[in-house]
Amino acid sequence: MGTLATDRRQVGRRPVWHDLATRFDDPRECLASFLALETAEVLAGEKPANLLGIANLTRSCGRNLYVLWKWWGKEVLGESGLAVRELADRGDSLLLLIDRPEALEGLLRRPSASAVLERAGYGDLSALGGVLDELATRSNGDAFPHEIGVFLGYPLKDVAAFMGLVRIPFACQGPWKIFGDPRENLRLAESFRCCRARMAERLSSCASALECLAVQGTVFLSPCSESEFHN
Repeated sequence: MGTLATDRRQVGRRPVWHDLATRFDDPRECLASFLALETAEVLAGEKPANLLGIANLTRSCGRNLYVLWKWWGKEVLGESGLAVRELADRGDSLLLLIDRPEALEGLLRRPSASAVLERAGYGDLSALGGVLDELATRSNGDAFPHEIGVFLGYPLKDVAAFMGLVRIPFACQGPWKIFGDPRENLRLAESFRCCRARMAERLSSCASALECLAVQGTVFLSPCSESEFHN
């Protein structure tokens, strides 16, 4: 337990969009800064997709991201190379899955990922669109689809254990619930945090958030260093 506690203390503060919200006066740039930070791991090629929840409320910066998304979301995201699926729109909130289609399709072709989704009741996994239709239907149901962890690129052992498909002892709470030996999982979580930290740094100094959103991974070409992991 001592090693695990040490590992968890090393995880740095997760950059939040609130710290950057006032940098960009133009509403499109404001929305782009939010999307760039919240999809940093996907832009970097470290994750196939991210799940974004957007509440329909005015933020402290005076803007409503829900409204900005409805006005300009797909236009702003257009140059990023990413795809988006509105999983649920309840009026007071919006749930988006933003993904890199080729990465998500590759993930669904993996037998281990397909096996988890089949156990969760998914039928034809050959077409990404149909699979995402099913995910959207479930997202609008009474029970949240916990298999969404597969789409988000979380370790399959953690997704399967959380769903109760396999019995693996719970280890710790990271960005997701981690089961079994946590060391590789915590390192993966740190790589995700590193992507966000790099994007936050870029957004804090760049002239255009739209350019940051369109970077498509070029700012992340070098792997994160140990010092970045522990900052």
